[in-house]
Amino acid sequence: MEVDKDLLEGNPVLKQNVEKDTELKEWLVNYVGEKTQPEDGNVTVEMTLDVVAREFPEFVLSLAEENFVRGYYQAMMDVQEQDKLNNQQPIKKTTRRKKKTTKKTDGK
Repeated sequence: MEVDKDLLEGNPVLKQNVEKDTELKEWLVNYVGEKTQPEDGNVTVEMTLDVVAREFPEFVLSLAEENFVRGYYQAMMDVQEQDKLNNQQPIKKTTRRKKKTTKKTDGK
């Protein structure tokens, strides 16, 4: 499995500027902009998440919990599916050689 190196350094979506393409986004970007006062005037997804997490933590926590539960459930389904695939493959039988045992004689 190949790991996306960008994700190891953080989610690249967090650095994207938020476009005001809906009424809610326009309001939220303006609100976050007033709170964070970014030098370049651009509000990123990360800034928005930080403000919402600070001021409405139960909302962000609910999203995070739901995401975790769904991810965990999917992982369990993947494990079950892999088990099914593993059980369908023929098992190679290996034979072990018996060790030769030597009996000691007393010389009598």
